[in-house]
Amino acid sequence: MRAGPAWIGAELDVPARTVSRVLTRRGQPRLAAFDPMTGQAIRASRATTTRCERARPGELVHMDVKKLARIPDGGGWRAHGRAAGSTSRHRASRVGFDYVHSLVDDHSRLAYSEILTDEQGPTCAAFLTRAAAYFADHGIDRIARVMTENARAYRHSIKAVCARLGARRTFIRPHCPWQNRKVERLNRTLATEWAYRQAFTSNDQRAAVLAPWLEHYDTQRRHSALGGLPPISRLAPT
Repeated sequence: MRAGPAWIGAELDVPARTVSRVLTRRGQPRLAAFDPMTGQAIRASRATTTRCERARPGELVHMDVKKLARIPDGGGWRAHGRAAGSTSRHRASRVGFDYVHSLVDDHSRLAYSEILTDEQGPTCAAFLTRAAAYFADHGIDRIARVMTENARAYRHSIKAVCARLGARRTFIRPHCPWQNRKVERLNRTLATEWAYRQAFTSNDQRAAVLAPWLEHYDTQRRHSALGGLPPISRLAPT
């Protein structure tokens, strides 16, 4: 199980800093330095200590798509090893890809995701409509701004949806994905805690776990940026 100082500290009822000092003293690297499946050291991305956050839920939401290779029946190389999956690139091209569309609230980190068949404009627009309804069911009944990258699907196709929601559209600068940081961080969390958390033996098996994982993410998973509380803690009861 992947657990950092914030999670361990809450479980043991000791300060997260104490846990961090103990782990450092024991020579344990940060979780980001390990592959979630193999436990082997990987190259970690740059981190920043600067945090920016909107003052209220719905003031800004972040939207993005993560592309994942579908899992062939019986499992891929994560289930059988790289030696058995030497042709994994060709197999991935045959089985196709899933497109995980996500929307994240900047203030509360409430997240909603769906696995869809493409990332075309109509698909993105329909997803945003359903995601906004999910947010409304959880107390975010007003979305002021929607931040996306500059892809054509976002620039043109979601315009009408944003108009219906009364939301302004905001685009990140080209080649600056970190401006959409909250959903980019969710994409990483989706990969480590859902998509690659275990070796699934079919694509349907992985897909079936997404909804329960999202429920856990929104209502139970601890976030260090939220003082160890889940996103639902920042929303009014509905």
